[in-house]
Amino acid sequence: MRHNTLRVWIVCWLVFVWVLLWGNISAANLLSGLAVALVITVLLPLPPVPVEGRMHPLSTLRLVATVAYWLVVSSVQVAYLAIKPGKPPLTAVLRAHLNVKSDLVLALAVNIMNLTPGNIVLEIDQTRRMVYVHVLDVGSDRTVNRFYSQVEQLQRMLVASFERDADWRPAEKEADA
Repeated sequence: MRHNTLRVWIVCWLVFVWVLLWGNISAANLLSGLAVALVITVLLPLPPVPVEGRMHPLSTLRLVATVAYWLVVSSVQVAYLAIKPGKPPLTAVLRAHLNVKSDLVLALAVNIMNLTPGNIVLEIDQTRRMVYVHVLDVGSDRTVNRFYSQVEQLQRMLVASFERDADWRPAEKEADA
């Protein structure tokens, strides 16, 4: 039942996006959107993503608010670095360990890091849960420590939002064919 409900939701979402892309609601756009959505979901299905934890709405709201704040602050910092006279800021590739259990949460963490101005994840070591991040402005110990504390805070918020030990149920591995 849940699987079918999810498929119907995905088809409806794809039709909605199709109509938005075309810019007007018409029978032709709805039918062509439905046709495209069905082709995508039936002929080109994505593999199922195992959901192993449970979402906690208040922790997720805190995560979203904190990330939004980081985006604003880091945008201002990058803008200041761009107009500041003098030498360009010192950059470096820093390694950080993310103590998250799920690949889905790891991907979310990497996307949050990539969205933050001044950071870009260059490499992900999935098995060791290490990310290598190019960081703008590492000219002082304070800025480097700020990066690592931000990663630690992000990790704590992701675990609180999606991977609490009490709710964690590892997904069953599929048997090799």
